[in-house]
Amino acid sequence: MEDAHKLSGNENSREVKHVIVYKEAGRFCGWPANCGVWSWGDEILVGFKLGYYKEKKSDHSYDKSKPRELVMARSLDGGESWRLERPKGLYKKEASPCPGIDFTHPDLAIRCRGSKFHVSYDRGRTWEGPYKLPSFGNWKLTARTDYVINGKSDCFFFISAQKPKTVKEDKNFWNGEDRAFCIRTTDGGKTFKFVSWMTHEPLFIRSVMPSTVRCSETKLISALRRRLKLHSLLNSPNKSVLNWIDVYVSNDNGITWNYLSKVASTGERNGNPPSLVRLDDGRLCVTYGYRDKPYGIRAKISKDEGRTWSETIILRQDGRTWDLGYTRTVKRSDGKLVTIYYYTTKENPEQHIAATIWTP
Repeated sequence: MEDAHKLSGNENSREVKHVIVYKEAGRFCGWPANCGVWSWGDEILVGFKLGYYKEKKSDHSYDKSKPRELVMARSLDGGESWRLERPKGLYKKEASPCPGIDFTHPDLAIRCRGSKFHVSYDRGRTWEGPYKLPSFGNWKLTARTDYVINGKSDCFFFISAQKPKTVKEDKNFWNGEDRAFCIRTTDGGKTFKFVSWMTHEPLFIRSVMPSTVRCSETKLISALRRRLKLHSLLNSPNKSVLNWIDVYVSNDNGITWNYLSKVASTGERNGNPPSLVRLDDGRLCVTYGYRDKPYGIRAKISKDEGRTWSETIILRQDGRTWDLGYTRTVKRSDGKLVTIYYYTTKENPEQHIAATIWTP
């Protein structure tokens, strides 16, 4: 199923194609950014949660009394068509020591979630693990999938953790928020070392779900999901929440990070995570869900490695409610982008997985 539209914003009008990746009557599909995306040329794999639909206005529209499962959808033609998969090996809970990963394997996929990660050597059809990420003090790990491969046994993981709450901090300013950081393995995932925090204090400004690209041997750029509860500041009675996307840069291969720019606001509720890709011509593209009216999927382009950003590109703004987004974007072999997300419209009210194929 597909629909053709035009981009709007500062870009020239170009056709975009909206494709339904997966929908099912009575079911809720959600959060690709939590579950991972991987691509090998025009073969794309995306994970998402499949639950049971229950309409809600102030919460996600799934029935919490019924089970949810992690499933995946695969495309072999650059996102034009998709099929549902239930891969083997993702449902084991007990973690074991990692035997070592070949990060240069051509069919490799790694999936991080919470304090564990899985590995696949057959493009996500079967998975090994889970393997446990190391603990860093008494912070609770809240990892999602974001990694940059450096070599056969060498890889950066960009993850996050929550500081434990205290009574005093709860009453005043602390939200128990996540903070993003970088870890590195040089022995194929058997051990990891802490490299650096990616954002600076104050800690009550949330930084989570980094999306990172390498621009040179020493330069890394990462887009991060940010949130600030205004009553965190000086115990203010203002209950408003600010949600936005920032970009940080490391010029020394992850050792230190510095703020580069704000990309965009992401709307109310809890905002939305970014997905950052580097185009073949060196430009950067960030896609994200927008949770204010008009609800939808948006993008911005940077021509100067994240220092400044284009006007907003509206990929679509026909969302029925705020309960949408969590984009993951990959490049096709022809240079087009495939942006995958969960969505709800008047015509398809139950949350489903959709993809927009477009030219940046």
